[in-house]
Amino acid sequence: MDWHVAAVWMGLAVVAALFSIWFRVSVALTEILVGVAAGALIGKESLHTSASWVGFLAGVGSVVLTFLAGAELDPETLRRSWKQAFALGLAGFFAPFLGSAFLAHALLGWDPRASWLAGVALSTTSVAVVYAVMLELGLNQTPFGKVILAACFVNDLGTILALGLLFAPFGMATWIFALVLGAALYLLLRFTPGFFARYGGGTYELEAKFLLFALFALGALAAWSGSEAVLPAYLLGMVLAGSVGKDHQLIRRLRTLTFGLLTPFYFLRAGSLVSLPALIAGLGGFVVLLLAKMSTKVLGVYPTTLVLGYGGRDAPYTTLLMSTGLTFGTISSLYGLTHGIITEEQYSLLVAAVIASAVVPTWVANRFFLPHHHLRETQVRLEEVRDEG
Repeated sequence: MDWHVAAVWMGLAVVAALFSIWFRVSVALTEILVGVAAGALIGKESLHTSASWVGFLAGVGSVVLTFLAGAELDPETLRRSWKQAFALGLAGFFAPFLGSAFLAHALLGWDPRASWLAGVALSTTSVAVVYAVMLELGLNQTPFGKVILAACFVNDLGTILALGLLFAPFGMATWIFALVLGAALYLLLRFTPGFFARYGGGTYELEAKFLLFALFALGALAAWSGSEAVLPAYLLGMVLAGSVGKDHQLIRRLRTLTFGLLTPFYFLRAGSLVSLPALIAGLGGFVVLLLAKMSTKVLGVYPTTLVLGYGGRDAPYTTLLMSTGLTFGTISSLYGLTHGIITEEQYSLLVAAVIASAVVPTWVANRFFLPHHHLRETQVRLEEVRDEG
């Protein structure tokens, strides 16, 4: 590994953290923007963006962050609110999937396969970005935040299924993956709490090592089947939410590892992948794709929030957070490029629109529609925990 390159990446992470503090915005967003600037000023080659170790750390960052998001889901809250989560998630998938595909074909003149690929890439919502933002604000501890995270998962599950059905039909490997994953999740749910109770708690960090082993093993199985490692990561987090998710010390240690080392590579690398020359050359197409994603998300999610009885700032805040995209959007775009479904120019425009959708809606949501009543609820809970301690 090139230590000087690693130093540059962590230096950029420090700069992004300072910007986050100075401008009071999410560090996930500043890391993306710093990555865009670094890619343009320093260059992808100097940053070694395509180096295997950089890609690996970025991938691990997305996987562990997605696992933590799943582990934050309270099983009782999900049982009470599964209808809301599915309604929001399905609305957040179908509206941009169909609307963006139509607009890419009608306004940009993309051929049908490229248009459907655009619909898939722009239908996503970013569990990683939403979770990172909610964690900074404390909303991840509220029923409101947990329903949004669950809806994001439902949304992205629709994206995965659409990508597979349209461009990579299910085969024997997919069924093997589903069966093995189901068996593994059952065994982990059954035996992990007892295993940790008997052998955990020491300075050797058995719990963290075991969870990383499970994430890597299931990620390898997902990659072998043609799926993505973040899918079993989120499911594993959900399955262990009732045990691991309640071990606040373990979650805190995993957060330190994730946000201190791993996610800077994930978010910075995502920003550095944007080609500014291609973006400038096709600025009109970029604007069309970004507006297509955001407008169709609003048309799908916002009326659903009203039907579900969301009032005040809850409805626009939920809608804007579900308008974000990053992980599965870039994954779908890269799949289209490597399989000849879209061109390099179309790829640059799609990735730029996906990354912009991680920045613009989140900034607008936190700047103008922040639900302060949920933040006060979080503050009360923290004070109660301190009093009990």
